[in-house]
Amino acid sequence: MRPTIVIITGLAGSGKTVALRALEDVGFYCVDNLPITLMEPFTSTITANDSNRVGVGIDIREKEFLPALDSVLKNLREKYHLEIIFLEAEKEALIRRFKETRRPHPLVSGDVGLERAIDIEKSMLIPLREEAYRIIDTSAYTPHQLRHLISSLFKGSSQNTVLSITLISFGYKFGIPLSVDMLFDVRFIPNPFFIPTLRELNGTDMAVKDFVLKNTSTQEFLERVSELLNFLIPHYINEGKAYLTLGFGCTGGKHRSPAITEKISEMIKNHPVEITVVHRDLQE
Repeated sequence: MRPTIVIITGLAGSGKTVALRALEDVGFYCVDNLPITLMEPFTSTITANDSNRVGVGIDIREKEFLPALDSVLKNLREKYHLEIIFLEAEKEALIRRFKETRRPHPLVSGDVGLERAIDIEKSMLIPLREEAYRIIDTSAYTPHQLRHLISSLFKGSSQNTVLSITLISFGYKFGIPLSVDMLFDVRFIPNPFFIPTLRELNGTDMAVKDFVLKNTSTQEFLERVSELLNFLIPHYINEGKAYLTLGFGCTGGKHRSPAITEKISEMIKNHPVEITVVHRDLQE
């Protein structure tokens, strides 16, 4: 079996450091900010010493080496099983993260502000994004959730691959999540927001779950979606699909969609899948 090389790349502030640490947690030998032109000699040295899983972080700080990208990736693919994971996030999420951490964006300068720097970076990294095996929008992820997702994707890389499913609950008034493969609108279900005793609770609380899940329409919806997923998941696995992202949306993302998402995760766990649940708009 050929050694596995995973390149973690993407936009500054999108969670590359968290993802690289997650790879370390599942046994990868990892190095960050490695110049592209040094990847071949580095991977050759590491894999020659019995390290068959290597993680490499690349970002815009290596922009002067980007022209060498095509030839380096071609050579790596000839020798290794290569996967490129590209992390990105919505501009608002990136701006918030930089303000919270007070870290400077690598492209910010005297005449280039943060928003412009993000736009420039997106344009510069288009070649890397187009080469990506998997693009992950981390806007809705906490560091813990992202770490769990990356770990679940690769902790079994030396075993038979399973399908990694991400279930995202969200509120339509805050926008539809990016990179969703299948989208389900659950706004037809009666809204617990209008029940005074339930308004301040959320979809992970038992009282809200009971209200949502005992509704006749909800039960029929769950039965139909479960039937669909039970049909699709084995076919996706047989076809070698590695990732599936399902979105469940209600108005505010607080009551109905979290309750539905939690229930769906229980209904499909009998399959050989890794499940990650993300409540994007749930204020916990």
